[in-house]
Amino acid sequence: MLKKIRNILLLVLLFGALIWTFYFLFQKSNQPPETFKTVSPFDTNIIKKTVATGSVTPRREVNMKSQVSGIIEKLYIVAGQQIKAGDIIAKIKIIPNMLNLANAENRVNAAKITYDNSKLEYDRNKLLFDQNVISKSEFQVVDMRLKSNNTELEAAQNQLQIIREGVSKSSGSVSNTLVKATISGMVLDVPVKEGGQVIESNTFNEGTTICSVANMGEMIFEGKLDESEVGKVQSGMDIVLTIGAIDKASFKAILEYIAPKGLVENGAIQFLIRASIKKDNAAFLRAGYSANADIILAKKDKVMAIPESVLQFDKEKAFVEIETSPQKFEKRFIKTGLSDGINIEVLEGLKKGDKIKLPQLAEVKA
Repeated sequence: MLKKIRNILLLVLLFGALIWTFYFLFQKSNQPPETFKTVSPFDTNIIKKTVATGSVTPRREVNMKSQVSGIIEKLYIVAGQQIKAGDIIAKIKIIPNMLNLANAENRVNAAKITYDNSKLEYDRNKLLFDQNVISKSEFQVVDMRLKSNNTELEAAQNQLQIIREGVSKSSGSVSNTLVKATISGMVLDVPVKEGGQVIESNTFNEGTTICSVANMGEMIFEGKLDESEVGKVQSGMDIVLTIGAIDKASFKAILEYIAPKGLVENGAIQFLIRASIKKDNAAFLRAGYSANADIILAKKDKVMAIPESVLQFDKEKAFVEIETSPQKFEKRFIKTGLSDGINIEVLEGLKKGDKIKLPQLAEVKA
């Protein structure tokens, strides 16, 4: 009985599988055949390029610093202002160092005592010389001593005045309490305020920056290029800059510097590059704008090209499938040239009217 039931179930399963197979074949025979779109060769410009990221910066930017330490009594500039070399940008009020002040005062006192003594000696010897009691040579020694002590007193007094006021009598109108611009240009930044303290610039200290000034008429691009791309570029190549802050505008530049040594950044070797920007665009370039540089490696205008996505390869030889009759295609080997990653130049093997099989997911960009 069990054997009979099992045989019946097997027959039912076989019958069902047979019916499903006939149904599947019937459905497949009724499906429309797969069709492919085609594309023909077209004329276009092909530019092979590599991209570097960086920023726009003035070629020459100078930080203005004070020659004395003290408090900013007055600022004469604001960011964005145009100034000329020699313009006064700030006035510094001297806050003397108490130790230096005490030493300078002691030096003046000592010099004054020495001078007074030599003056008394001079007066005595002058009287004796006038009476022909001493010789001229003896009097000259006393006279030279008085002049030397007077010079020392004046030097000590000048030093004391410089420590107190930042200017001496001998300097006249020249004062290092007035900070002057060393170049002409635009004030980019004023990081200090009136009443703020500044430290003088010297051999051991960079000093406090009062403002930074740059010539905004001469701008450059500074960026980083990956080591895989740096071997493809060389000085003199054309660059097209796109700046995110300036819509629908590009700037031409010339590559002028490639660093001979790379730096490790985020696990990759990067090389510094620099390019001079041609100011043929009316847009104002601000220092610090981020920019992308398209470095043009090669360029061809109005060449016959096809989408690179239609290319296929047989033993490293490129070929495409040409339509010979409706939805019938044959393989044709071709010779290619310059590529920009989207379109590729065709040197041999195709003509304008040919229809090339386009893969279903491929896109055409001319």
